This record gives sequence, structure tokens and C-alpha cells, in this order.
Amino acid sequence: WVLASALVSCVFTLSAQDLTMKITKRYLNLPVSHQVDRALMTFDVGGWQERVFEIRLASGKPDYWVFCDMSALKNKEIKISYTGNKTGINKIYQADEITGQDSLYKETNRPQIHYTQRRGWNNDPNGLLYYDGEYHLFYQHNPYERDWGNMHWGHAVSNDLIHWEELPIALYPDEHGTVFSGSAVIDYDNTSGFGKNGIPAMVAIYTADNPEKQVQCIAYSLDKGRTWTKYKGNPVIDSKAKWNSKDTRDPKVFWHKETRRWIMILAVGQEMQIFSSPNLKDWTYESSFGEGQGAHGGVWECPDLFELPVEGTNDKKWVLLCNLNPGGPFGGSATQYFVGTFNGKEFVNESPSKTKWMDWGKDHYATVTWSDAPDNRRIAIAWMSNWQYANDVPTSQYRSPNSVPRDLSLFTVDGETYLQSAPSPELLALRDASKKRSFKVNGTRTIKEMIPGNDGAYEIELTIENQRADVIGFRLYNDKGEEVDMQYDMKENRFSMDRRKSGDVGFNENFPALTWTAVESGKNELKLHLFVDKSSVEAFGDGGRFAMTNQVFPSEPYNHIDFYSKGGAYKVDSFIVYRLKQ
Repeated sequence: WVLASALVSCVFTLSAQDLTMKITKRYLNLPVSHQVDRALMTFDVGGWQERVFEIRLASGKPDYWVFCDMSALKNKEIKISYTGNKTGINKIYQADEITGQDSLYKETNRPQIHYTQRRGWNNDPNGLLYYDGEYHLFYQHNPYERDWGNMHWGHAVSNDLIHWEELPIALYPDEHGTVFSGSAVIDYDNTSGFGKNGIPAMVAIYTADNPEKQVQCIAYSLDKGRTWTKYKGNPVIDSKAKWNSKDTRDPKVFWHKETRRWIMILAVGQEMQIFSSPNLKDWTYESSFGEGQGAHGGVWECPDLFELPVEGTNDKKWVLLCNLNPGGPFGGSATQYFVGTFNGKEFVNESPSKTKWMDWGKDHYATVTWSDAPDNRRIAIAWMSNWQYANDVPTSQYRSPNSVPRDLSLFTVDGETYLQSAPSPELLALRDASKKRSFKVNGTRTIKEMIPGNDGAYEIELTIENQRADVIGFRLYNDKGEEVDMQYDMKENRFSMDRRKSGDVGFNENFPALTWTAVESGKNELKLHLFVDKSSVEAFGDGGRFAMTNQVFPSEPYNHIDFYSKGGAYKVDSFIVYRLKQ
């Protein structure tokens, strides 16, 4: 709130002890210490406040370093001012590399097959779209600390959903506030008038947050998201001025071809509001979806709305994603979804009495999907973290990865339609050496080394034939006694993942096993697909008919596995472990 207040009022009390320099290198490196409080820093260029943010500037030995990409200010003279202890201001220096470049992505718990930013905090994925051969991933980002704050839009691109190039920050805070979550579209028909010389505009629609209210703003880019111009008519929706509503955020926008209008889904407390527009600037309220229509509770955030075909039929149905904070199946934050119809104005849930969850783990939130993906695919990604224990995560310099990408589809069981989340096929390219085994389990079977050379990132495909076992279990563990236990309870028709012993982080000891109840019972063949990284386990059952995502923080990789049975035996028809390339 302090930063947002400063941005709105643009009033600062600054000392004369400032630092002035001409920018000749790409980066400014800044020392950070969590032993000091946040204070305001400004970069002034020619009397204009170019950047304003909060930072814990280290006066002594820093805990770590963060950086500012100064490419846009090359050869300009800037004045750096700071309202806190200015002892550390002279530690700031220019370079063409960021401090600690050689050790990047080598930290103990740093994910190897999931996207993480080089430095700072990351939460909600934003503005997901595919354009001209590139998948764009924008995200909530604090460049100046590993904790939440200073919300910007970070930016990365990929041509395969797996290998990402981190680009300079896309959107900075301004007089409307810090830059909260939103979406992005390609305006192919130039409805906004932002396009030029035949180049369609990439348009970002986002929430600007300040202490008084949250408003919806837009910005556009004509160079594939590398540089942005904010619309002079912002905000395009001011809910406080119109309805005296303060908390309206996370706009998801898409083109609805049947009505030839842009549709916006906006999170408003415990409901979603639907708006339409001919030009991305002028918006009309259409309807709302909320309590009494199948909502589970909690504060609604990060909506998404899209259409999918139903497997084995000629039908298509609409899916509305709703991220609840809290309100999930385990008391934390999670992604709920609804299946129904949408006519360009109103969404109708076909099963208002049934609650459906996209992922049953602790660490799958703020789920959104890519627009305009090739072959009409609907690809989702989530923020792989949870607010409940954000301050306990043992990572330094950065925090919070994204989940692996998942292809979505619809399937029907007993007349009810469900959402399936399968690991995206691009993940196959990560496979390296593999080891395949088959065996019977009647009691316990131990494999001390799943695959040689494993340093923490691997994939498991498991096919099991039950032979009257009541419990089918397997336990990943290391030589330090840290473990993750997974099991199928065949009597209860339930899958669980217990991570209470998965590391030294205090929160792990307090959470019970996470469970998922299958939609189909009486199956003798079970298929499980696991992606294990240095700080996470993602489980997909029956091709993605259920998913469970959890962070774990072992001090060394889980290189061993125990299979165990209770009440009978089972056969492991196929147990394949793939070492994953990074």
C-alpha cells in the first residue's frame, strides 16, 4: 500500500544524499537485506520520476542482490534517491551481467524443469497468448525482493512451452497504482485502433491497484510485447466510480466470434462479472455469476472462460475457471471449475450442486490458459505456491515457480462432464536416459537407485494391475529420511499424497495427507504419471483425470522408492523412470 500511495500522490520527502550516474551498462545491481525495512527508491531522468519502488537496501552485507534492466535508459543520466538508510546507496553499481550470474539456477531447491525468474518474487501467470511462433508468459513480479510487493508484469517467451527466455519487465506501476493480474489479446481486426501499418496490436488488460480502489487499464505493444504504451484514457473500467465497488480485479478478455465483441470476465469479491466491448476501451456490464450458482466460497480471483469439445461426442461446452483464496478442498487456495453454456452475455453452470476442482494439491493456484494456441489447444499453467506458507519457503534470491503446462479437455462419466488436465506433449522433449522395470509387490519392494545420475528432476510413468490389494503405495525418499508418500486406497477409491516428512520446512509437519476421490470406481488397472523437480511433485492419474500438485523442499533429491501393499498384492506392469534434461 505504501508504494501505491506514493505512486498516486507522487509526493516524496527525499534527502540530498542521492546518487547520480550515466547509464552505460545493461544492469544496475542492488544489494538487499531482510534485516532492514522497505523504503522508497526513485530513478529520476531529466526531472521525471522514471521508476518508483520499495526495496530493502542493504547497508551492510547483503542477503542477496537484485537487478534493474536499464536498457531503455541507456546513455541517459539518472538520479537515484532513497528514503531509507542511505549507507548502501553507493553499493549500487552498473554491469553487463547481474550479480551472481554464474550461480543462477544452481541453488539447492531451484526448479530445473519449471519456469522461475532469475531474481525476485513471482505469483499469478498473466497475459498468456501465442503469437507469431512465441508463447508469451507474463506474471506478477516483484523484481526487488523475494517477497510479494511492487507488483509489475514480468515477461518471458518460449517457442516450446519448456525453454523460456526472460525478457525485460513489460509493465511498471504508474499513477493509477501497481500492476495486478490480467490478460492479453491480439487485436487482429484493429478494433482498438492501436494497430499500425498492418501490424495488429498486442493489448494487455490489467488491474491497477492503489489504496483507494482497483481499476482496469489497458496497454498495447506493436513489437511482440517488447515495449508497451499505456492507453491515455485509462482506466477503462472504474468500478468505484460506477458502482462504489473497490475490489474488482484480474480481467480475462477474449474475442467472442458469435457476437463479434470482446468479452471480459472480472473477479468481484465472491462473484464473476461479465462485460462486453466492441473496441477494448468501452465496456458494458452484461451479467454476473456467483453465490447460488455452484460457487464453493472464498474470494474469487483470476477467472478464465473458454470452450472445449467433449471427448467421444460432437458437443462443445464452456468452462469457467475460478480461483478461490481461500476455499479449496483442503482449506487453502485452489482452482474450482464449472461446465456449462455461454451465449456472449451469460454463463450458466450445468451442475450447480456439484463442486469440481481442477487440482487436488496444495500448490496449484491462479490457473489461466493461453489464448490463440496452435491447433485449437487449450493449455493451462498455474502459480505453484500457496499464500499460507509463503514466508516459510527455503529459497533465496527468488520465489515461486509455475506448474508444468497442461493440455485441457472434457470427458463424461455417468452423465457428468469433467475437466481433464494432461501434461503437455512438449514435456516429452525433456526426456533423457530411462530405466524400465516390472515386478510384483506383496509386502514391500525397495529400489535404492531409480536411475543413475539423477540430480532432482525426473519423470515416472507407472502402470499397476491390482491383485486384491486394499492399499497400493509407493514412497519417494532420500538418505536424509525426507520423503513423500503416495497411495491408492482401493476400498475408499481414494488417492493421497502425504508430504509431512518432505523436508525441514515447518509447515510440512502440520498438514495431513492430501486426498482425491476418483470419479470412477472398481478399476483394476491404475496409471500414474509423476513429474518430480527439486522442489515439487506433480501427480497425474488416468491421463490427467485427476491432478495433484505439491511443493516439497528436500535437502537432497529423492533417489529411492519403496513400493508397498496392504491386504493383498499388486503387479507393477510398467515402472519407467526418465532423467530429465534441463
